[in-house]
Formats: sequence, C-alpha cells, structure tokens
Amino acid sequence: MNSKTIKGASLGLSSGLFWAIDTILIGYILASATFMSFAEIALAAPLISTFLHDLMSSIWMMILLGVKGELGLTFKKLKTRSGLFVVLAATLGGPVGMTFYVLSVQSIGASFTATISSIYPAIGAFFAFILLKDKLSLKNWAGLLTSILSITLLSYSGNLISGSTVSIGLVFILLCVFGWGMESVIVAYGMKDDQVSPIQALLIRQFTSAVIFGLLIIPIFVGHSVTVQVLSTNATWLIALIALAGTLSYIFYYQAINLVGPVRAMGLNISYAAWAILIDVLFLGGDFSFKNMVFAALIMVGSLFTVMENKKKLIRDDGDLMRGNPASAFNK
Repeated sequence: MNSKTIKGASLGLSSGLFWAIDTILIGYILASATFMSFAEIALAAPLISTFLHDLMSSIWMMILLGVKGELGLTFKKLKTRSGLFVVLAATLGGPVGMTFYVLSVQSIGASFTATISSIYPAIGAFFAFILLKDKLSLKNWAGLLTSILSITLLSYSGNLISGSTVSIGLVFILLCVFGWGMESVIVAYGMKDDQVSPIQALLIRQFTSAVIFGLLIIPIFVGHSVTVQVLSTNATWLIALIALAGTLSYIFYYQAINLVGPVRAMGLNISYAAWAILIDVLFLGGDFSFKNMVFAALIMVGSLFTVMENKKKLIRDDGDLMRGNPASAFNK
C-alpha cells in the first residue's frame, strides 16, 4: 500500500474505533433513568438521543472551524453545488437512515434490523461503481464481503418475526440501508473538486441533520417537550462528551472517504463492530467469547483487505512515475 492508502486505512480504522466508543456510551445513556422514563413513548429515546448527538456534534465542529477561521466560509459553501451535495448526503445518512432504522427496530426487532443494515457498504459499493466509477478488485470485494458477513452472523441472534409488520419493516430497513449506503458516495462526489474540505463537509452534515431532526423528525414522532426534559438533566453533558467521540469518528471517516474513496472508507468504518467487542472484553469486563473474537478478527482482516491495492497496479503506477508521467498514475 502506498502512503496515501496507509493514511486512509489508518483514518478509516480510527473512525471505527471512535464510533465503537460512541456506540457503547450511547447504549449506557439510553439505559439510564433519564431515557428509560420515556420508554412508553415509542421511538423517543433513540430519536432524541440522535438529534442531541448530531446537534452537539455540529457545535463541536463550529468551535473547531471557528478556531481555524473557516466557520463563516463553511456556511457560505452551503449554497455551492458541492455544499448542496453534502446536504443531500446528510439528509440520507442522518434523518432518513436513522429514522427508518428506528422504525424497522420497532417493526421487526433489533436483531433482524442490525443484521440487514450491515449490508449497507455493499449498497454503497454498487452506487459508487455506477456514479463514481469506483471499481474494487476481487481482493477488495472479498474483504468487504467478509466484513459484512461476519457482522451479519455476529448481529443475528433470532428469527424473523411473522405477521403484518414484517413487510413494512423490511421496507423501512431497506430505505435505511439505501440512505446509509448513499451518504458516503454522495459526500465523496461533493468533495471531489476540493471546493469543500472533509472538515467543512462534516459541519454541513451534522448541522443539516440536526436541523431536519429538530424541525421535522422530532415534532412529528416525539415532540420537543421530551427534548426540554432531557436538556434539563445531567444527561445533556454526557451526550455532549459522547458527541465529541462521534465527531472524531466522523472527521476520520470523511478524511478516509477523501483519501481512499467511499467504498473502502465504509469497509474500514464498519470495523466498529470488532472494536466494540475488544473494548467490551478488555476494558468493560465483558465475557470472553471465542466466537465473537473470531468474528472480530475476520471483520478487521476484511476491512484491511478492502483497501489493499493490486500489486500489478502498484508496479504499473511506480513505472509511470519513474518515466515522469505522474498524471497517469492517478487517473487509472
């Protein structure tokens, strides 16, 4: 792997690590007394937590870009063609993807929802090939599918329920998978001309998601009276700290997308499932499971294979550079 690919792989795996930390901590928050008190309100806890998470993540990004002196410039870029593509990606990945994920959990259960949702990188790979002409080698596909299959087997722990909710539940999760798979592809398209940097794109993404959740999703499904109740508790500060981990994950993820493309970045990002297992066993006193550790190892190996380059291509590219033709090495 060349230096650009190595950096992209490191950032992608780091995004998975911090997303695992974010996910574990969000799990604790959702199990807290604050959110359990809203258990009788369907969808309240996951949607409110997602809204506050993205809102506070956007605040962290505003602080970062404010320090860098790029905050005003970033909001100006909202009106550009690249900025509007990031807005579209944010809408699909945040409000659309997460809302239909939660609706699917309600319809067909968490196990089946988590299992089906793990295929979103394959959907992203398909659309990346169609829209961005981003081709994967057989080795890359083997790595991606190994990771997806391992996560699927790791996630699934039950049987698909029967009844009228199944068909609508499957529609919900397929819409979720489409939204998540398309997010990185559209973001990559929006950043391809370098008009919007990965960090600027992330602020646009989190800000757009928070606005749509706050103005549309929460009023329709929950109501902001619940938001006010949560904001009046200490859980607010915990969510702000968790959002910092999530923000770091997204920063690394968007930088990986910019370096190695959306498909490979997704393949690296889904390593969060493996990181979560390792963190649980090593730091949280979770029970050691040989099966889970094998799946964790397969996910990690599959993620790395997703970004491995063809040896013949590397030799050909090196030859182009040695012959003084650097352009051809980056246009294949």
